[in-house]
Amino acid sequence: MSIGQILALLGAAIAAIGAGIGSSRGVGLGGETSAGVSTENPEVNSKLLLLQLLPGTQGIYGFLIGVIVLINTNVLGGAMKPVELFQGLSILIGCLPIGIVGYYSAIKQGKVAAAGMIMTGQRPEMSGKGITMAVMVETYAVLSLLLSFLIVNAIKL
Repeated sequence: MSIGQILALLGAAIAAIGAGIGSSRGVGLGGETSAGVSTENPEVNSKLLLLQLLPGTQGIYGFLIGVIVLINTNVLGGAMKPVELFQGLSILIGCLPIGIVGYYSAIKQGKVAAAGMIMTGQRPEMSGKGITMAVMVETYAVLSLLLSFLIVNAIKL
C-alpha cells in the first residue's frame, strides 16, 4: 500500500469519524433534553423527536463522503487503485470540510435543538420555530458536504 492510498483512506476515516462523533454528541444532547422536557410535558414528545434527529445528519454526510472515497479508490471493489502521493493528499484535504464542519455543526445543532425542545415544551405551538432554528445550522453542514463532494470527485485516479 502506498502513502497516497493511506492518505486517501485517512481522509475517508476523518470524514466519517469527525462528523460521526459530532452527530453522536449532538443527538445525545438532544436526547437528554428531550427526556427532561417529555417528563414535564409528555404531549410534545413526538415533536421533540425531529429536533433530536437533526444533528444526526452530519454523521450521514461524513459517512457518504467516506464511501465515495472508498468507491473512487476501488477499495470496495477489492483491488485498490494506485493513488499517488499528491492524489492521496488531495483526497485527504477534500475530506476535511465535512470532517471538521460536520463535527462542529452537529454539536452546535444539538445545542440549538435542545433550546428548541425547551421552547416546545413550554409553548408547543412554537415547535416549527425550533426546527427552523436548528435547520439553519444544518446549512453549513450541507455546504461542507458539497465542498468535500466536489473536491473528492475532482481528483482523477
